[in-house]
Amino acid sequence: MAERQELKISVLTAFPGMFPGPLGESVPGRILASGAASLEAIDLRRFTQDRHRSVDDAPYGGGGGMVLMPGPVVDGVRQTLGPTPADGTRILVLSPQGRLLDHDFAVELSLASRLVMVCGRYKGYDARIIDVLGAEEISVGDYVLSGGELGAMVVIDSILRLLPGALGNFDSAEGDSFYEGLLEGPVYTRPQIYEGREVPAALLSGNHAEIRRWKLEQALRITGARRPDLLARRELSDEEERLMQSMGLATGENSGQEREK
Repeated sequence: MAERQELKISVLTAFPGMFPGPLGESVPGRILASGAASLEAIDLRRFTQDRHRSVDDAPYGGGGGMVLMPGPVVDGVRQTLGPTPADGTRILVLSPQGRLLDHDFAVELSLASRLVMVCGRYKGYDARIIDVLGAEEISVGDYVLSGGELGAMVVIDSILRLLPGALGNFDSAEGDSFYEGLLEGPVYTRPQIYEGREVPAALLSGNHAEIRRWKLEQALRITGARRPDLLARRELSDEEERLMQSMGLATGENSGQEREK
């Protein structure tokens, strides 16, 4: 099996000084330092044509705010990628209108060979940018930020931690919330008793089967309580069905309705 090549990530932004920011620390900082991935922040103003280095202008049709012009963005992406972009290249534009980032999308993006991310600002960006570049819009949630830079950092962090070796031998993405379509249950560490509250006995049993079952049970319980939509989309195994029934939680097509009562 061929060794994976470095994942190169380029971020086009009017505020390159915001990078690497938190991406230079902890897990993302380690994976960038290891050479498994690289990150560059590119100033959009390098690709402007006027003496004021303008990247935005007033919107046609009126309305408040300013709009990123297509010229600097398209020229910036094209010069960044060169005349023949590598296979597996994806161009992402941070936008509230985009596909919502979730675990599956992060996994999908982690398999790319090259990522170029455009950070929107102000009112938004000229819609022709998407058409001309064949870019994808991506959102990190149903809210609005001052710009796409923080959103880009969220996307990049979610990708880097999935790369081989990113979490080392002492950590693992397996068992994280959303890894298998469920929220992660509660976790504990020392001391065994804290202010009268004890670590659950199952975790102290040393019985791996019992521990696994307890963790699955807790994941099902918390997902059912907080994110029933995830359970509604999940095809439960026979074991999961039995655990749900033993906990008195509804299963099947009407489970969402019963949990809402």
